[in-house]
Amino acid sequence: MRYELMFPHQIRRALDENWPAVLPVGVLEYHSEHCVVGVDTLLVVRAVEALEQEMDLVVLPPYYYGAASYVVEPPERRGSVQVDSDVIHLWAREVFRSFLRIGFRNLHVFIHHQSENFAAGMPTDLAFRLAARQAIFEYLDGERGEGWWGDNESADYYAEHAEGANPFNWIRVHPFMDAETQARFPIDHAGKQETSLMLGFCPEGVDLDRIDAEKWYAREAREANQQYAREAREMILASMRRRLGKD
Repeated sequence: MRYELMFPHQIRRALDENWPAVLPVGVLEYHSEHCVVGVDTLLVVRAVEALEQEMDLVVLPPYYYGAASYVVEPPERRGSVQVDSDVIHLWAREVFRSFLRIGFRNLHVFIHHQSENFAAGMPTDLAFRLAARQAIFEYLDGERGEGWWGDNESADYYAEHAEGANPFNWIRVHPFMDAETQARFPIDHAGKQETSLMLGFCPEGVDLDRIDAEKWYAREAREANQQYAREAREMILASMRRRLGKD
């Protein structure tokens, strides 16, 4: 269910039943001449909308204004929007504070931008990950008081942690494509992989007649095809289901 269209009694049901709440995150960035600028966010949005049809899910309004950077092309007349990670971090921290206060304990952020480097981190995902940790620490300190972890009442912390009662899992930040999926369908920028993903998730965001092979990163876009798109879509959705606890 889309969060902005939920009535309070529906929110309470989602909280009581611990539904996953998903925040799609991406950027607005130039993706050559044949793709729309919202590629990185739209892929996550469309995937989440597909999963919404098969499971109880709270779909949060997407965040489009990540740190796109201008490493691909300058923004003039091309459309990239760059927001500094410090600003993103402050925004995310405030949002996470709010959702923790509301009662969400199963919040998932999915990001598709520069996520081939997810283990080390890039500006957008690092901003969200830091904000999540800070918001959780702040909430725990406020609810349980300073020294809560060292208190004798927390003696079972590690045992409970091993059983899945880990408060730092209240907010989890994921790459749109996990490592296994990336290995099979290597990430590119407006090339065969990303153009195929758009054909599979958001076909109206692709105009194959506008493929421009002048720049190296878009030359393989001509190899984009529906079979690749279907296989990648299936693997991505299966991975997201697992991470959301459906399978």
